[in-house]
Amino acid sequence: MGDVTLREIDEHNRAEVEELRVSAAQQRFVDGVAPSLREATEYSPGPWIRAIYAGDTPVGFLMLADNHPSSPWPYFLWRFLIDERHQGHGYGRAALDLLVAHVRTRPAAESLHTSVATYDDPELDAASPMGFYLGYGFRPTGEYEQREAVLRLDLQ
Repeated sequence: MGDVTLREIDEHNRAEVEELRVSAAQQRFVDGVAPSLREATEYSPGPWIRAIYAGDTPVGFLMLADNHPSSPWPYFLWRFLIDERHQGHGYGRAALDLLVAHVRTRPAAESLHTSVATYDDPELDAASPMGFYLGYGFRPTGEYEQREAVLRLDLQ
């Protein structure tokens, strides 16, 4: 499909990016694009938001709390999804590589955090992105934010 890139979301691509969906089983772990974009408008400074493209095809979405002054985790991957039709092709890892490269250019960027909902239910946990994040190099911090396990990726 082509190289993976991160692109701004604007009036030209917003509708097709908002159509991206995870599987029904994964919906417990990540909010959709449209609700995420609405939520982002409530924060100042606003998050860094990008569509994930493979060539000219939108395949995912990410939202980063970018050095937010009130956050205990200055760089926090707030939303991250790859459309269910495009999972399993390496787009998530490639997009995360690009995000990490971006965060490394930011002031005092020592780590990137994210969180994953936990349910203690094997059936639900099978759809969890926890394995993906751990495989990438994130590690649990032992902290929880609203029933979500906080994970940390050291950038040093």
